[in-house]
Amino acid sequence: MLLPYLLNLLKKLSDPNDSSLTILARGLGLRKLICALLKTFNIPNTLIFLVNATPEEENGIRESLSMIGCRPTLKMVGFEIPRKERQILYNNGGIVSVTSRILVVDLLQSDIPVDKITGLIVMHAERVTALDATAFITRLFRERNPKGFLKAFSDQPEQITSGLFPLRNVLKELQIRTVHLYPRFHEEIQSSLLKRKADVIELAQEMTTSMRDIHEGIIACMTTTLSELKRSNTSLDLDDLDIKAVYFRSFDATVRHQLDPVWNKVGPRTKRLVADLSVLRKLLSYLVSYDPLDFYAYLETIIASNAPSSDFLNGQSESPPWLMTDAAHTIISAAKRRCYVENLKSSGHQDSNESPNGAEWEILDELEGISTQPQDSRPSWLPKTIEPVLEEPPKWALLSDILFEIEQEMNDSPGLLSQPGTNNVVIMTSSNRTCTMLRDYLNSSDPSDSKSSRGRQMLMEKFHGYINWKAYRHTAEKQSKTYSIAKNDITPVPGINQTVLGEALLKKDKDRIERSAKRRRIRGGAPVDGSRGRSLAQEVELFSGSLQYIKIGNQDSGQQRAEQTAFDAHFALLVPDQTVIIRSYSDDTDDEILADLKPRFIILYEPNQDFIRRIEVFRNSNPGLAVRVYFMFYTMSCEEHKYLYGLRREKDSFERLIKERGSMLMPIIDERRTGDSHIRALSTRIAGGSKMATTEVSQVVVDMREFRSSLPNLLHATNTKIIPATLIIGDYILTPDMCVERKSIPDLISSFNTGRLYTQCELMSLHYKQPILLIEFEENKAFSLEAVRSFKKENGKYPLKKQINEPNPESSSFISVQSKLVLLTLSFPRLRIIWSSSPHATAEIFKDLKLRNPEPDPSRAIAMGAEGGTPIINGWNTGAEELLRSFPSISEKNVRYVMGKASNIQELCAMKIEQIQEILGVVPGTAFWDFIHHGE
Repeated sequence: MLLPYLLNLLKKLSDPNDSSLTILARGLGLRKLICALLKTFNIPNTLIFLVNATPEEENGIRESLSMIGCRPTLKMVGFEIPRKERQILYNNGGIVSVTSRILVVDLLQSDIPVDKITGLIVMHAERVTALDATAFITRLFRERNPKGFLKAFSDQPEQITSGLFPLRNVLKELQIRTVHLYPRFHEEIQSSLLKRKADVIELAQEMTTSMRDIHEGIIACMTTTLSELKRSNTSLDLDDLDIKAVYFRSFDATVRHQLDPVWNKVGPRTKRLVADLSVLRKLLSYLVSYDPLDFYAYLETIIASNAPSSDFLNGQSESPPWLMTDAAHTIISAAKRRCYVENLKSSGHQDSNESPNGAEWEILDELEGISTQPQDSRPSWLPKTIEPVLEEPPKWALLSDILFEIEQEMNDSPGLLSQPGTNNVVIMTSSNRTCTMLRDYLNSSDPSDSKSSRGRQMLMEKFHGYINWKAYRHTAEKQSKTYSIAKNDITPVPGINQTVLGEALLKKDKDRIERSAKRRRIRGGAPVDGSRGRSLAQEVELFSGSLQYIKIGNQDSGQQRAEQTAFDAHFALLVPDQTVIIRSYSDDTDDEILADLKPRFIILYEPNQDFIRRIEVFRNSNPGLAVRVYFMFYTMSCEEHKYLYGLRREKDSFERLIKERGSMLMPIIDERRTGDSHIRALSTRIAGGSKMATTEVSQVVVDMREFRSSLPNLLHATNTKIIPATLIIGDYILTPDMCVERKSIPDLISSFNTGRLYTQCELMSLHYKQPILLIEFEENKAFSLEAVRSFKKENGKYPLKKQINEPNPESSSFISVQSKLVLLTLSFPRLRIIWSSSPHATAEIFKDLKLRNPEPDPSRAIAMGAEGGTPIINGWNTGAEELLRSFPSISEKNVRYVMGKASNIQELCAMKIEQIQEILGVVPGTAFWDFIHHGE
């Protein structure tokens, strides 16, 4: 069911003559709108392409089209479908989703009847730029089909508000002139969503004292780091970046975008500050989403990875600046205080040279056979020096109370089953990790315990694993050995008997395994006596993906048989309308989950503006369905600030787009004429300025793999015909004698290390007169063949540079990238190296190289390198020529002269020394003859 604002928008978009860009606020049903539009145009003899859809979106749209009765449904084209099958599929018509790279190649090869294309549906229009493949597709489509429609969609207004006239640039690349803007405050959307409101209960939970201390400490570290970053880079435009922007992942990309043009000149301190902001942002998020043990363990890994190395004594510290502040000390101490406290007076080991943490000693004592008798109810694995605190996140108890309240209402109101909807309870979180954490908490908690200790059992089990991890880490550090602990796998620690270790660990885990088994048996047993029935926390099941199910209410009496206990623990079906589902926020798939489950109760464990709007749409799409929403958040936390700042940022983005749409000049649509679209460029340098025009099409043969880059797109934009082909030699064939191998900086270094570049240059030199190695940098990014960083003193000085691909700094056999380039040019004298600053510059370079040269033959370029035997160029055996070049006294200047004096190398080697000296000279001839006959 589409709400009125979607129906009105669908009427506008259903016009086949309308090409437009639609920007809709997130959570308002963009996928529903696209599916309804595809169904409208899915009629016989039509061909519609869906562009820029991710695999997850393709599957979701295909399923949605099937549910609304769209036949035939979406056809998905990937690399596994051969060319002939794709041609048949295109000719049959329908709705086709295809990757941008395949669509570009098929359009260039005329495998698609372009004149029969009804239109293009472009998703994620905010990503479209001049270098994007979507702009290439649009240009190819408009050249031969000016009547087809193009409808673009986006739900990311923030990404279309950066830069100078961003909206106009998107419209220019898509070649459209109409924009539909639908923010949340749009009049039609307001009137549609305010008719039926959900029952929202806001639950503002205060953080604990330790959490507030950590939060304030992280904010202080972020403020200091951001201020230091601005102060050390006064030439950059970083004034708009404030502490609120740091909450979002886009902050890292914004800072890096500002620093990219001068990244090779930026010092190590600035790079460290940028990395520190990313780490602090994660810490701020993990504070409210992790349990205290996971948070402190993550904090410890940061401290360990940034610990000062042996170079610290030489005046260099690898620790980030924020770790040296008082706020960082507050963060570390408060995070530790949430987990445990240490009592060193109880320790039997008083060695000042060892770590003060006694947990490792207790574990090592047990592994060595020293018995430690438990006192009172303390577990045997818990060291005497450790007093666990295990502060539970306040939201856990709040969530447990909410579920108890829901269960009570279900038991007290049996008439709910006759009303629309189901008793399903949906708990939404920010990540799958949080889903697993809540499942473990509800699975182990006991409602009879106090609110602050319901998760004690789960945290104690995790604390057991943490103590073991600390012990292994201490042992490894003591022996100066590295170790790693992978998931469900422990790397053997040197010096410890692994048999004893394994037995000790099995002994430690025995009680926990028995307790877990008892819990699983409870799941299939008889219901607990009492009017409430069974507790929510005692009914947890984990299914595939990110769904966790908790059954509510009494179980069927047939399940009380003891022989079904083991079976029901793993395979019993849950009542479909009495289930709790813990799920992480996703994309428009969440709309389908709500439509399928029709829950009456929704718990937002963490705030999310997109899902709140989905609830509004769900509530107004289902008349008569009462929905109660529990909205949980920590007060004065990053959760609250991020949520409010996200709302304001989206509102400001739409307001800026509205202003730009009202004042901008419409982009000029590039309508190319097919007759002269590829007329070659004129040159005034010919015959004293005379113009010589030709109607011959300027063309370039491009290897299929190169369509991953933006260069073919830019070449086509310069009125050059692109011919895709599978090339054995080279990436671009500009003329019959000119072959280009394009390398980016990372690819260049990788090719040198693997030796692939030498083989490629050798093949180009054998088959083409003018082999070219093109080294291309990324646009608006600084480049360097060396990494700049600091090192310890050498001969009283600090060397500032070291090669980026150095495998061993102490190795004398190391060769830098520059040295390898020199050796490459010496090995292949005819090889030319061209340095290009960007793909735009490369397109201009290719245009100049092709000037006054014949066009390449695609069939010859494809066959080049595939034929057997040694290539012959202009009557010369290139293989023998390359062999002769490797001999002493043979150079580029005299190689052809020597080849003219002998019919082959065997004849040359059989000559006497006097004959060789007559050809090469006395001294060079002697060196050549000695090498042939004596190997000297």
